[in-house]
Amino acid sequence: MVLTATIMFKKRENIEEIEEGKLLSPKFDNDGLIPVVTTCYNTKEILMHGYMNVEALKLSIETKEAHYWSRSRKQIWHKGKTSGFVQKIKEIRIDDDQDSVWMSVDIGDGASCHVGYKSCFYRSIPLGKISNARQIEMNFEEKEKKFNPEEVYKGQPNPTKI
Repeated sequence: MVLTATIMFKKRENIEEIEEGKLLSPKFDNDGLIPVVTTCYNTKEILMHGYMNVEALKLSIETKEAHYWSRSRKQIWHKGKTSGFVQKIKEIRIDDDQDSVWMSVDIGDGASCHVGYKSCFYRSIPLGKISNARQIEMNFEEKEKKFNPEEVYKGQPNPTKI
């Protein structure tokens, strides 16, 4: 996809401009990535955590649809292009030192997790004293998947690598 506008990020020159200034100066890590937490605009629940490179952030800003950088596939990924559950961006925020992004998106009645659940955070970890057991059994907070990943992603590479 070609950007129709050349979006420029301000060069990071001093802490005051970064923390108190009005110009976007994102800090990408040594791999050229910035972490992104994505929440549901309607329910406020956390849907996923991902990463963006410069191009993915610019595409997201320009198209108002979420684009991420797939670390496993080493390519830009337009969220929902395959599943049909495109994340329509309602708001993007950046933290105080501009090294982390928070996006609020509308997914309608769709999902954001490639496993088929609405949220990638579909399990909870029980709190309290841990027994002598070596393993912790998590609780499924989402009981039903929104889609069958085997049907949606058949013939495509697994979005994650273990």
